[in-house]
Order: sequence, then structure tokens, then C-alpha cells
Amino acid sequence: MALIIPCRGVDPQFGEDCFLAENATVIGNVVMGNQCSVWFNAVVRGDVNSIQMGNKVNVQDGAVIHATYEKTKVILGNNVSIGHNALVHGCTVEDNVLIGMGAIVMDNCYIEANCIIAAGAVLLEGTRVESGTIYAGVPAKKVKNLSPELFEGEVQRIANNYIMYSSWFKK
Repeated sequence: MALIIPCRGVDPQFGEDCFLAENATVIGNVVMGNQCSVWFNAVVRGDVNSIQMGNKVNVQDGAVIHATYEKTKVILGNNVSIGHNALVHGCTVEDNVLIGMGAIVMDNCYIEANCIIAAGAVLLEGTRVESGTIYAGVPAKKVKNLSPELFEGEVQRIANNYIMYSSWFKK
């Protein structure tokens, strides 16, 4: 069973049909929408500030979501995929975004809707990612616009697949 820990008098809240892997950790001021999933060894740590997730958010294996005490919180829109071992810290992510494996998104970043942050990318503090783009590199920069085919084939496919995957573990 997942480790669900209240902090400073606040319990995490979960929408309908969410999946938490048995060794996922969710702490404090975390509010999840419907059909969200937090996978093996992932940590969603709402101890120092709030973390708000829309619907169909998946936090893949080993990912960490956190914020900065009294400075930044995390807001994730709908249909957001956080790749394996990614770090998402004190930022805002609009709808339909894929944050690739091992990517780092620092405080006060703002990722507009319909984007991909490539695997291993590092978004420096305060970076704004414009809608419909792909950012990659260290530090991350725009590399191209997101095509409709890539949007369907990656952003939409991954978010939908994680709903299917979570069904395999539900009793």
C-alpha cells in the first residue's frame, strides 16, 4: 500500500479512479484530480507548499514533485505525464504536456499547454515554454514546434496508456 502521510494537519486528497503504487509516497497538501496515477518509488511531497493536479496526470517511476517553502507551489493541468526519474519543482504546467524521463523543471517555470520537455532537459528557474513547442537540452531551449502527429503519438498516447496500465494493478 502506498505511503500516504498527512503533514501540518493536511491530508492528501484523491479524485476518482486514482492509482498509487505500493511504494509511492504522497505527503501533505496534495490534491489530485480523477484518473491520476503515482508509480513505483515516485514521491509527491506537499509538505512545504501545495501540489495541485488536474485529471489524467501520471507521475512515473522514481519521479519527484516538490516545491519551495513559502515561495513556490506546483500546479499541473490535465493530461500531464511526468516521465521516469523526472524532477518537477515549484512550477506550473498547463494541459497536455509530456515531461520526459530524467528532465528537471525548476522553480517558477511555466510550461504552456501542448508541449514536450525532452528526456534529460533542464528548464532553468523562471523559464517559460510557449504552447505547441518541444524544449530540449541543458539548459533547455526550443528545438522545434510540436506537430499534430507527435502530439497524438506521444502526449496523448502516453497519458491514455497510463490509465490502461493502472487498471492492471487495481483489484
